[in-house]
Amino acid sequence: MTAEIPSRAELVTHAQQAIGRGSKSFSAASRLFDRETRERVWLLYAWCRACDDLADAQDFGGPLGVGELGSQAGAPERVAIIREKTAQALAGEPTGDPAFDGLGVVARECRITQDHCDDVIAGFVLDAADWRPRSEGDMMEYCYHVAGAVGVMMALVMGVAPTDEDTLERACDLGLAFQLANIVRDLWEDDAAGRCYLPIEWLVEEDIAPGQHMKPIYREGLVKLVGDACTIARAHEASARIGAARLRPRHRWAVLAATGIYGGIARKVEAAADHAWDHRAHTTKLEKLGWLIQSGIATLSKPGAECEAQAAKRRWTMADLRERASRNRALMARQEPLV
Repeated sequence: MTAEIPSRAELVTHAQQAIGRGSKSFSAASRLFDRETRERVWLLYAWCRACDDLADAQDFGGPLGVGELGSQAGAPERVAIIREKTAQALAGEPTGDPAFDGLGVVARECRITQDHCDDVIAGFVLDAADWRPRSEGDMMEYCYHVAGAVGVMMALVMGVAPTDEDTLERACDLGLAFQLANIVRDLWEDDAAGRCYLPIEWLVEEDIAPGQHMKPIYREGLVKLVGDACTIARAHEASARIGAARLRPRHRWAVLAATGIYGGIARKVEAAADHAWDHRAHTTKLEKLGWLIQSGIATLSKPGAECEAQAAKRRWTMADLRERASRNRALMARQEPLV
């Protein structure tokens, strides 16, 4: 019997359950969208979640959720499955997985392309190759793959035109800020899994031996590096706020809410200094509610001069990161390692 793609309603139900389990912050912010956009956001999230969990052999973990990594044996083969199922979904073929089938639906509705998806998948390829960033540019390249590119796709879901490069860049900036927050928050968990996304060059400058950064004797230097990452994140977050002002009111509200909720995580880590990893930083339900209210008020005004000045401090543009991504896409197409 030939497999069939589930109905759109069934795919949306599955995606809603995925975001409800995988990310309370994104789930809360997504409810501010109109129904059509909200469903599309859920569908895209479910694909990201499924890819991340499959790549890391875990359940609701990694950059968008909480969980322990499974065995990393066979990681390249799992990434190959992601690429195969994604290609099937974009071609309108049933994949046997509602998360990938849902991607096919939202891609057709919102003009999401293979290149958009490949930019995200390249991040999983890097992890599968046990890759580590040597430079700040490498770190930002990784942030683009796993979050900035997702921000671009989310902007398309919200109705931003594929030709509106400046607004798409602001959406990319939001993803970059989110991922930098993940990196500083999850240093302890990543270290336990044998990973570190702070650049090796940064560690060397602080006389921190690679792989030893969570040792107490290096805590002072680590706090400085976290501050550096948060400084970069603030510039990209400010840029994202400028882009959000161009969206429809409900979309603007949702984006600003997510920005406040997730940006709050980085601010907590930075403020906690050497106690930042005593427990995993998160936003409480009351704090989420506060950001929903503050963001609603913020939709009534445009970003001020201070926001513009902060955004001007960005050191990385989407063009820079897309150039790196295009090289990785070419290597993926030839099935060559990205490292």
